Formats: sequence, C-alpha cells, structure tokens
Amino acid sequence: MKNYKNPDENGYYGEFGGAFVPEMLYPNVAELKQKYIEIIDSEEFQTEFQDLLKNYVGRATPLYFAKNLSEKYQTQVYLKREDLNHTGAHKINNALGQVLLAKKLGKKRIIAETGAGQHGVATATACALMNLECIVYMGEVDIARQAPNVGRMKMLGATVIPATSGSKTLKDAVNEALRDWINNATTTHYIIGSVVGPHPFPDLVARFQSVISEEIKWQLKEIIGRENPDYVIACVGGGSNAAGTFYHFVNEENVKLIAAEAGGFGLDSGKSAATTFLGTLGILHGSKSIVMQTEDGQVIEPHSISAGLDYPGIGPFHANLFAAKRAEFFSITDDEALKSAFELTNTEGIIPALESAHALAVLDKKKFAKDEVVVICLSGRGDKDMETYLQNL
Repeated sequence: MKNYKNPDENGYYGEFGGAFVPEMLYPNVAELKQKYIEIIDSEEFQTEFQDLLKNYVGRATPLYFAKNLSEKYQTQVYLKREDLNHTGAHKINNALGQVLLAKKLGKKRIIAETGAGQHGVATATACALMNLECIVYMGEVDIARQAPNVGRMKMLGATVIPATSGSKTLKDAVNEALRDWINNATTTHYIIGSVVGPHPFPDLVARFQSVISEEIKWQLKEIIGRENPDYVIACVGGGSNAAGTFYHFVNEENVKLIAAEAGGFGLDSGKSAATTFLGTLGILHGSKSIVMQTEDGQVIEPHSISAGLDYPGIGPFHANLFAAKRAEFFSITDDEALKSAFELTNTEGIIPALESAHALAVLDKKKFAKDEVVVICLSGRGDKDMETYLQNL
C-alpha cells in the first residue's frame, strides 16, 4: 500500500505540496523544517503536550454511537465528538501543539488566521495559557458572521485584525497573516490552522490532529472489538479535522475515506467552495495543490454558508488522496448542510457546527450497509452558528 500519510523530504504528497515562499521567509520555514520533528518527538515535548490534551482540552473525546441516526439510515453511525473539546472544536489540538513548538523555538509573538473563528479562539486560548502575544487575522465578512468567537478572542487577550481585501474571508486573512510574518520573521511564529501552506505546515498540523484517529482506533476496539471502521467521513475546507480523522487509517486499504466539501449554492452557481470539483493545479499560500482559479491563475472567490469551509483550495494531503482516488469526495450544498444540522439536533440532541453538518450530509448521499461501521468526525459545536440557524428555522 502506498504511503499517503507523510510527505517526502521536500514536503510533497505525490505531486502536491512543497514550499513556495518569499525569500524573507526562507529562514523561518527552513528552521521549522529542520527542527519540528526532533522537537515534537522529544519526550519533554510529548509529556507536556499529552498532559495538556488530557487535563486542559479534556481528551479523549467520546466516540458516540448515534442510535437514532443509525436507525434512520440503517447503518452503524458513530460520532467522534471533537465538539466536546475545550473551546468547542478540534482546532485546540493543533493550537496547543504549535504554541508549545513556538516556545521551544524561542518565538515570543504568535499570529494566526481564522475563518469560522474556532482556530482563532484556540490560538488565543493557548497564547493566554502560555503568556504569549497573539494577533489573529480574520476576514471582515467572517468577523460579522462569527461575532461570538470574535468576542472570545478579545476576551482572551488577542488582537483581532480585519482583512478588508478580496472577499474579506479566510483566503484574505491568510494573505494578511503571511504579510505580517514576512515583516516580523525573527520574533514571530505563524500558526496555520489547517493542512495548508508551505512545508512543513501540512505535515505539522496533520501530526497534531492525528490524535483524533489515534483515539478512534482504540475506542472502536473497546466498543466493537476491532480497530478499523468501514468508513471514515469528515468535512474538508483546507482539511485539518479530516487529516486528523484520516491519519491512522489512510494507509489501511480496508478503510474507505470520504471527504465532504462545501458546495455552496451548487457546482454551477459560481458560488461554491468545492475545490476538487472546480479546481485545477496551482499554487496558493505557499504550496502546490488544487485551487479554484481562472485560466490565467487568478483565484476564484469561494462561497460557503460555513466560514470554516470558505476556502478556494485544499491542502496537499487531501489533493493527493483525491488524485490517487484514495478518498471519495462529495459536494454538499448550503441547504443540504442546514438540513443535516437540524436533523442531528432533532434526532440526537446535538447541535453541530455548520462545517461538521457537511460531513453528516453524506448520509443522505450514499447508502451504507446495515452492518457497516461509519465514523463521522463532529469537528465542532454549533454555538458559533446560532444566528445562521435561527435565520433558517
């Protein structure tokens, strides 16, 4: 079986990845590439990190058998409850790991980008805990639609800077963060929240999020007597929760992987973020991947009802899974995601994040056998999306 998990020494997953960065950032990226594995694999780092995951984040998160959902869809549905983490999503796993790494590298200032605000909140939380300066870049549109998370970041001591160019969403926040990093390269660590950006960020984020699939394996063993499910489903924008959920299954041929992308108003609407359906090979934010772009390479503005999936590309880890047909990709519209969010709320009493609702919507798109075990990553909770939900009640 091909190794899909780790990039080669130049940061490539198949033909996707690499590090395409301005000259000013080469020292930072080179330092990170040279030191990250040695630092995060050290006993000192792992002892501190594992303690934080257990006693601060609240891991392990439950693997919950969704009895009512299972009856409705006539299959065995398990939900990996990342929504129960401190700060309400999977993002805290990576934020704590990278803040610890930044401290080991002697960096005193942390910058981050955020879309839905969960990565921003997680980074601000980790910086408050570790007493580091925190600056979060967020699109002006996302600041308006994710006001509760903006309030949390400010309360935690972060400075939130609006990105006012382009579509004023996640892509533009990444652009602003990269500009900041170029201007403050020696003092600053940039915590990318997804499996995007120049090598080694996709690998770094995937490693920190791999705790999700690591837990699924031993939890399934305890519950049903075997480590591997038949299917693993996760939503994908840049793809951090999906990378973590797929990580320990990606080289297991008998586990089928399903990724749910944000279809927006539909593939032909001009308002979508379904990158694998609409994108072509290109370079975005420091890596070669699949990008939604015009013929002359201009990025096409994405659209999704969920701020966290509103991104015109996909991480190289996932681009490789798509190109190799290792994972099956679905495009889920805004309306389909909303329907699945209300369905989970009404059948299981769990209000999911709009991002996670895209993964749940696959249950309506694909028929599973009665005895098949289907694990869905519930990447976050729906508190941040209440305004959108109330508008659609």
